[in-house]
Parts: sequence; C-alpha cells; structure tokens
Amino acid sequence: MKEVLLPLLVGIGMSLIAVGVLMRARKREQSLAEILDLPYGEQDVPIEAITETRGAIAEGAVSLAGNMVSKFDAKGSLSESLERARIPLKAGEYVVIVACASFVSAVFLGFITRQWLLGIAALVIGPFLGRWFPNFRIARRRKAFEAQLPDALSLIASSLTAGHTFLRAIQMMCEESEPPLSEEFARVVYETRLGDPVVDALERMAVRLEIRDLQWVVQAIRIQQTVGGKLADLLHTLADFIRGREEIRREIAVLTAEGRISAWVLGALPVFLLIAVDVIQPTYMKPLFQGWGFAVLAFTGLSIAVGTAIILRMVKIEV
Repeated sequence: MKEVLLPLLVGIGMSLIAVGVLMRARKREQSLAEILDLPYGEQDVPIEAITETRGAIAEGAVSLAGNMVSKFDAKGSLSESLERARIPLKAGEYVVIVACASFVSAVFLGFITRQWLLGIAALVIGPFLGRWFPNFRIARRRKAFEAQLPDALSLIASSLTAGHTFLRAIQMMCEESEPPLSEEFARVVYETRLGDPVVDALERMAVRLEIRDLQWVVQAIRIQQTVGGKLADLLHTLADFIRGREEIRREIAVLTAEGRISAWVLGALPVFLLIAVDVIQPTYMKPLFQGWGFAVLAFTGLSIAVGTAIILRMVKIEV
C-alpha cells in the first residue's frame, strides 16, 4: 500500500504545482489585458503587474529549457503552437512542465506495475504527448471557430444593415460571441487600433487559424472593397454557404463516429489489459518482460499503432 501511496502523493503534488503555474500565468495574462485597455494616465500600474518573479531553481530550469528549445527549434514552431492554442506559457516553461509530468508518470507507473520497462516507456511517450497537446487544443479551437463563424458573419451583416461601420460591427459581434471567436476577432480589433488595416488583420487571423472558410471570407471582403458592392449581402451569402458546409461536416462526423471509436478502443484496449493484468497478477506477464518478450511487445505496439492510424485515415473525409 505504501508503494502505491508514495508515487500517488508525488504525482498529485506535481499536478498541483503545474496547475498553480498555469493559473498564475493565466492571471498575469488577464492583468496585462486589463492594463492595455486602460486609458492613458487613468491610474498608475505597479511594476509587479508586468513583471514575473520565480525562484532561482525554477528560473534556471526555465532558462535552460528555453535555450534548448531555441537551439533545436530555430523556427519557433513550439512557441507558435502555444500561441495558437492559447496556452499562456513560454516555450521553456512548457518544456519544464512536460518534463516534470513525464518523470512523475514514469515513476508512478513503474511503482504500480513494478516493471521498469513501462516506466521508461511512459518517460519516452511523455514528450510526444506534450507536443501533441497544443495541436489538440488548436484543432479543438479551430473546430469551435468554424461552428461559430456563420452566426458571426450574419451578426456582422445585420449590424452593417443597421448603419454601423465594418469595424464597429466586428466590435459588437465580439461583445455578443463566445470564445474562441470573440478572442480572435478582439485581437483583430486591437491590431486595427494600432493602425493596421482591417482586412490585413483579418488575413493574418486566417493564416494563424488555418481555416479555409475564413480565408475565403477574407478574400471575398478584399475583392468587395476593391470592386464595390453591398458588404452585408455578401456576408449573408457567405454565412449561408459556410453553414451548409458545416452541416455536411456534421453529417460526415456522425456517419464516421463508429469507425473513430473503434480505432481508439482497439488501440487502447491491449495497453489497458497489459497494465491491468500486470498489476493483478505480475507473475503471469513476467515472460513478456524478458528475452523474446521484448520483441513481441515491440511488434505488438507497432502493429497497434499502424492499425489505429489506418482506421483513422479511412474515416477522415475532407469537405
């Protein structure tokens, strides 16, 4: 019991530390946003609100991780992914959190199963999961944005019909919408306040989100501003078109749901059974962790990964 309780307490402690770091970073981001929204000279801003303080060990770890990221990721893809995923952490901070989580998971799994091989596997898989998580957040935000876009375009078009300017219509839409759409269009408004044209800010948003429907909207708005015409009617037409594509996507998602669930169940079930049987009856699984058992495990893991990838590719239909 003590062997299980000790790593469990360590894991809970590290999880609380990670959550505390995330909440502190989120609070600091909100404070900076409030400061930027203040009119000039309205109130004094304490220096603590715009600076960060860490302990010496944490500062050294984050600095070392940041230097390693800058060497191995010269293009800054990790920082870009964190920004697009709206994770309020620097690349070095995120690497430190992922490394700590991987180590705790490896220790916990090793104590639970009493197999060092599974602990090493968890230590190796941890960084891959850390790299996958921002992409997962980006995909989820992109899907939510696509679902909100038609209604947002209709709301902007209605505001234009009522006599508001295009920028004011976007501001009113941000006040009525939910994240992530309100967050992205609010960034467009902030960029226009700094002197950037609205269409250029919208185009950067489309490039940042990598949404095809949004890119079509920006191109249509740019063409409309060049040749003229009623922008409200154009946005209503685009909203109807995007709404129709979204209905097709949802229908395809329903029809392919069984295939996706089958892929995840068939991929996760052998791993779950391996861990469960090893915990319940360690001697039963002992032959797999010696001699040719390692080759069998490697071949099994590879076949599971390939089969899951094939099933997911079969049910992936682009619209």
